[in-house]
Amino acid sequence: MSMSLTYLLTCTSKKPKSLFSAFSSLSFLQITKSSLCLCTMSSLPSADNSQFPPTENSDLSVPPIPRTRTRTPLETQFETWTQNLKPGFTPTDVDAALRAQSDPDLALDIFRWTAQQRNYKHNHVTYLTMIKTLIDGRRYRHAETLVEEVMAGACDMSVALYNSMIRFCCNRKFLFNRAFDVYKKMLKSDDCKPTLETYTLLLNSLLRRFNKLHVCYVYLHAVKSLTKQMKASGVIPDTFVLNMIVKAYATCLEVDEAIRVFREMGLYGCYPNAYSYSYVVKGLCEKGRVEQGLGFYKEMKGKLLVPSGSTYMILICSLAIEGRFEEAIEVLFDMLGQSRAPDLLTYKTVLEGLCREGKSDEAFELLEECRKRDRLMSQKTYKTLLNSLHFLNQE
Repeated sequence: MSMSLTYLLTCTSKKPKSLFSAFSSLSFLQITKSSLCLCTMSSLPSADNSQFPPTENSDLSVPPIPRTRTRTPLETQFETWTQNLKPGFTPTDVDAALRAQSDPDLALDIFRWTAQQRNYKHNHVTYLTMIKTLIDGRRYRHAETLVEEVMAGACDMSVALYNSMIRFCCNRKFLFNRAFDVYKKMLKSDDCKPTLETYTLLLNSLLRRFNKLHVCYVYLHAVKSLTKQMKASGVIPDTFVLNMIVKAYATCLEVDEAIRVFREMGLYGCYPNAYSYSYVVKGLCEKGRVEQGLGFYKEMKGKLLVPSGSTYMILICSLAIEGRFEEAIEVLFDMLGQSRAPDLLTYKTVLEGLCREGKSDEAFELLEECRKRDRLMSQKTYKTLLNSLHFLNQE
């Protein structure tokens, strides 16, 4: 202590500005155990010193200020659900927990956490619930990952899980081929054979790609193959599936095959509806077999079935091109009577065809009559048709 005082006096006499640093050094030397303990207890009254290891220069520990991170609501919910799952939980318990979640991310966290627990393994029920939850929540990447896990053998399979995976792949543009991989695996299984729903999903996915004629022929082979496999497996088709097959043949102008399937509908206890007739009529007219198409049109009218708008228009144009204007006008008036409006091309085909046949007066009268019956005809369409008739009449 005397040496310290001597040092202090020397520093203050030589350099007054060093008083603070010297005094600080002296103060540090005067700190005792009791004063240190008092300072610590006053600053952190609730701290427990026994929880912290002693420092190098003191046999008394100085605890740091604790920093606790606030949990997010998602973390709190996750901890609550994982605590509610009692030890030895089953896939049924996990499935109930997954169904109770409105947040797909929380459901996926629970799904992954349970998969890591000892003596537990997900089954087809939990995978099906999780995939549906992710799809509904638009978490498509995660759903695709689960599909790949199932394909790799992560769980036992069921028909419902297979069909759910096929539906998901069919609705995703870049997973179209994967849907058929799932279908092939389904064919090889012993107790999960394809059902009517399976073939409905695959055929519907194929028909959505029948947008161009040269592309249709590529996918028609797949439609034929699915149809044969469906019959071989003993699956009885319904009207919807048979209509898709009829549409596929008719779109590719294989109208004889379309008519064959159309006539076979009764063998499966199904009856042709308006869609069935419309596909056949359109296919026949596009093939140039207008008379036969008109016959199917009259047959469906006899059953009080109403054709689609596109079927009406293609039949009207086909009849007008062949010079059968009376029948074309009759179908035209029938279309207007069903509150279906022809497009500009259909009107021009009939009206200009009459003018070219030297029946200009009938064309003008027909235009005025159509204007009265067609409530959807705009003023622009009417003027376009009228100017076209005047131009042809001057020629």
